[in-house]
Amino acid sequence: MYRRHIARTKRRLLSRNKWKLRLVFWGSALLIGAVAAIFALAARYADNYFHTLHQTTPWLAYALTPLGLATVALLTRYYFTGTEGSGIPQAIAAISMHNHTLRSRILSLKVAMGKIFLTCLGLLCGASIGREGPTVHIGASIMYSLRHIAPFRGHDMTRALILAGGAAGISAAFNTPLAGIMFAIEEMSRSFEHRSSGTLLISVVLAGVTALFFLGNYTYFGTNDAVMPLTSAWLAVLICGVAGGLLGGAFATGLVIGTRRIATFATRYPVTLALICGLILSLLGYLSAGATYGTGYEEAKHLVTGGDGHAAYPVLKFLATIVSYLSGIPGGIFAPSLSIGAGLGADLATLVPHAPLAAMVMLGMVGYFTGVVQTPLTALIIVMEMNNDSAMLLPLMATALIAKGVSHLICPLPIYQALAEAYLAKTDK
Repeated sequence: MYRRHIARTKRRLLSRNKWKLRLVFWGSALLIGAVAAIFALAARYADNYFHTLHQTTPWLAYALTPLGLATVALLTRYYFTGTEGSGIPQAIAAISMHNHTLRSRILSLKVAMGKIFLTCLGLLCGASIGREGPTVHIGASIMYSLRHIAPFRGHDMTRALILAGGAAGISAAFNTPLAGIMFAIEEMSRSFEHRSSGTLLISVVLAGVTALFFLGNYTYFGTNDAVMPLTSAWLAVLICGVAGGLLGGAFATGLVIGTRRIATFATRYPVTLALICGLILSLLGYLSAGATYGTGYEEAKHLVTGGDGHAAYPVLKFLATIVSYLSGIPGGIFAPSLSIGAGLGADLATLVPHAPLAAMVMLGMVGYFTGVVQTPLTALIIVMEMNNDSAMLLPLMATALIAKGVSHLICPLPIYQALAEAYLAKTDK
């Protein structure tokens, strides 16, 4: 038995086909990291350019948003089908698909390139979207598209390709490999398999290291030294957990129901819908003095590092993000959700005057983000990276768990799972 095991291990190590598979996996993970880094730089430039335009020529920015969103919707519908929305529901749906033709429509190199171009174009027009969800879609598309290079066969191997690509995308997008692993386990695969674990880990690390090489060692929203031991933070944890779960669950429910309600109109008049949504975004941009436009990176970073924010910001950004998603253009909700959570935490700080503002902002971010996506460990890892003190670990963890429980009462099926099921139902027709 022992000799047979040794012989089998040697065959695996020396097999030409096995090494070909490994090299394709590793090479595609490096490619995903490089593409994600380029995407991050392009998205940042587009976001900054629009904000500069709003500061210098506000009337032009207000006009650009509806016209730009209508153009993006037109390109999405007629030239880059499959790129719409966040991209995470499509990647999850693709895992369950058995029809290779349908899967190839939403996971291809054309879709990946279209996702990058249209998401950046959306940011250039002021849409309240992020690049993180699209990076998951891009990573899954790149990894899946390379299946012809090596003998990847069977549904399990296809599933492993999509999982590894999506997780590598998150790792590169957030510069946190551990977050990529957690997101793959928590969201993209509710039944994570041991056979995929090695492939997943290596892909995530390689993609993360590649992105790190291009972008440098940065933290997503900056860092702070906020300290809030659990023994004295129970009130702040409870408030942020409940409020984050309620508001995040309401966002998820609103997005799912809204997508379902306007499905017929969106199919018949996609450009008109995007134009209407763009006009609403311009109104929200005017009311917020431009704060609701774009990813929300700068607003969140300002709050995380101790700055002041507008009290109405989380509500206005909440509405802007829903409107941007319902417009049907490509774009994610990760960054806007973290930004809304930061604003929520800052607003709730007035209820807990003894708590440091930076700590409340972090609790708000993890509470609201968990409430939206119901992945507490992913939220914990992303937000925890911003803090330089482990004393925040337990308050953040407790907030995330409370928020998930509250959100589940409002939105029993997690948002990406609900959107993936709706996408599968639409493709089956």
